[in-house]
Amino acid sequence: MSRLSGWGRTAAVDAEVLEVTTEEQVAAALTAPLAPRGLGRSYGDAAQLAGGRVLDLRGLDTISPVSPDGEVTVGAGASLDALVRAVMPAGWFVPVTPGTRQVTLGGALAADVHGKNHHRDGSLGAHVTHLRVVSPTGIHELTPADGERFFVHLGAMGLSGVVTEVTLGLLPISSDRVLVDTERFDDLDGVMAAMVEGDHRYRYSVAWVDCAARSGRGRAVLTRGDHARADDLASATLRPPRPARLAVPLTAPPGLLNAASVTAFNEMWFRRAPRHRVREPQRLETFFHPLDGVRDWNRLYGPRGFVQYQFVVPDAAAETVHEAVARLAASRVPSFLAVLKRFGAANPAPLSFPQPGWTLALDLPVGPPALPGLLDMLDEMVVAAGGRVYLAKDARLAPSTLRAMYPRLSDFAALAATFDPEHRLTSDLDRRLRLREG
Repeated sequence: MSRLSGWGRTAAVDAEVLEVTTEEQVAAALTAPLAPRGLGRSYGDAAQLAGGRVLDLRGLDTISPVSPDGEVTVGAGASLDALVRAVMPAGWFVPVTPGTRQVTLGGALAADVHGKNHHRDGSLGAHVTHLRVVSPTGIHELTPADGERFFVHLGAMGLSGVVTEVTLGLLPISSDRVLVDTERFDDLDGVMAAMVEGDHRYRYSVAWVDCAARSGRGRAVLTRGDHARADDLASATLRPPRPARLAVPLTAPPGLLNAASVTAFNEMWFRRAPRHRVREPQRLETFFHPLDGVRDWNRLYGPRGFVQYQFVVPDAAAETVHEAVARLAASRVPSFLAVLKRFGAANPAPLSFPQPGWTLALDLPVGPPALPGLLDMLDEMVVAAGGRVYLAKDARLAPSTLRAMYPRLSDFAALAATFDPEHRLTSDLDRRLRLREG
């Protein structure tokens, strides 16, 4: 038995881990209930099964040559980091990346990850042209032309079948730099207005929000950018990302990230950001994946771990973002990282998280007595606004709340049953939320 947990380290369990390197081994393992797992970077309990079996897919890590038109076929166990390292020297980049490269392609698809460019390019699933899926009913070759049988696997959290291979279109680039515009805002109104007015002019946009300021006004730093062309730079290179140069060697003592320390850090972070700077060249890993420079950074949250809470609400309910920031500031629950983005159009996948509007992601250490009540309050606000939370980051949602957030849950359950009629694919997330019950 192995000890497993999500990246938030809140609910470690013991499970039997089965390592596979072929589709035949995947198919043979599907004779009994199990949970698929990649690099374990979902924050909660999506890739574990207490007392059961977990299928380690990291051995499915092949990466094909890139075709002339920019398509690549990748084993589901290959990481985004490995893919980027393989394709960047030839002038390609992933079309969508979350805040870390340390996720597998299968895991990224299971969460239908989004990035700083969703307002323009959608989620990862929008760029997938072909899937191979192993389920108890066989091996399935699927494309977007297959309609709901294809889309059910996007955001399915590994419960509709085991994706073993992904073909996707890459983004051509001519340098390893992003030209970044930075603006600092003293309140949330200002940064949200700037994003509504100007995000369409940039491929990438994200705002860091200070939720610890007692004013509750949510001061922010907005960074937006586009890939630098070779002629934008004195010397253009295509060097892959550098490996992590720092590491957190030990789990921090309880309470290191408390209201006082987070307030002090946020003050420093806000003050060091320029009031206004344009076209600053930044390395791709600096702009997209700053935390990848520190291995095991989740240990900073101490032995009890942390919860990441991410929600999306429609544009018409933008006031929910203001209210969430104000409630968080008033609660004095520390939020070390708060990230605000805009989403564009949703895709047809029944469990895909993004929908048009505003998304706010919060990292919250476990421990403050006010945290459970705060999160329950946020759930109520999100449901009332017609929004939802992100299952890849959830660790504590109630089944009844989930059903209010994901009205197509019954569609998902019915479609998943056509691939896995005996419900052999499961997880602690599935057990907690009863996702396959519809």
